[in-house]
Amino acid sequence: MTNPRIAVIGIPGKWSTEVLAERIAAKTGACPVIDMAEVTFQSSAGALTAHGLNLNEFDGLVVKKISQQYSPSTLDRLELLRVVEAQGVRVFSPASSMLRLIDRLSCTVTLQNHSIPMPDTCVTESISDAIAFIQGAGEAVLKPLFSTKARGMTVLDASESDDQLSVALTSFQQDNPVLYLQRKIALSGRDMGLMFLGGEYLGAYARVAQTGAWNTTIHSGGKYEAVDPDASVIAMASRAQELFQMDFTTVDVAETDDGPICFEVSAFGGFRGGLEGTGIDVAEHYAQYVLESLS
Repeated sequence: MTNPRIAVIGIPGKWSTEVLAERIAAKTGACPVIDMAEVTFQSSAGALTAHGLNLNEFDGLVVKKISQQYSPSTLDRLELLRVVEAQGVRVFSPASSMLRLIDRLSCTVTLQNHSIPMPDTCVTESISDAIAFIQGAGEAVLKPLFSTKARGMTVLDASESDDQLSVALTSFQQDNPVLYLQRKIALSGRDMGLMFLGGEYLGAYARVAQTGAWNTTIHSGGKYEAVDPDASVIAMASRAQELFQMDFTTVDVAETDDGPICFEVSAFGGFRGGLEGTGIDVAEHYAQYVLESLS
């Protein structure tokens, strides 16, 4: 295949989407950006279309972002990509792999079932059981099942009364029936993103929290820095990402007194952390990987 047709699935105008499309276009001559919000499926034709483009006619679709924020409808967008996969189009990463990572609970269960160390976690619809977990943990982070960059997360403290905790949990449950809580880990203001391309370790960056922020995300003011994780951290992250068969992903990891723990494996993975934290042009590496995979 000398000139494969490749498109990027992403958010037009967003840096990571555009830089990936630019890197691919530099190698192939063109690489349109397709927003899944503008994709239509018609069963009679068995095809996905967007702005006159038939996605079935592409050789590869590289998914950088499926939606601005995660929600159950994000799963529907990924399901549509299975249509083109059935027609022989290579999707990076496979739709079935990404589907298992969008829902935080799906990712957690897979990691738990394979003995990947994680923070102590409670998943329940019972307010009383959730309160009991918070009391035992001291502090717990309440997380939506569908979110990125710590959006919608809140810290609950055992020093609050049962009534206060009940009000907070009940309010949260109006939009999130399933309560997902994790023991809050003392991170010393830093965690790491370990990047993997085609299952191979590419590098890592640290996210460092700003003063007053309980989490390290860039959305909350954190910044990227260089980091050189030791072999045990890389080995644990490698085992975690192997479970999902992603073409590119990042594994969120923190070091504790009891060893490294995994927070999650990303459905899409970030490019900016690699560039700003370590100087790695992840988009360039990914573009080359895609072309080699299609050749």
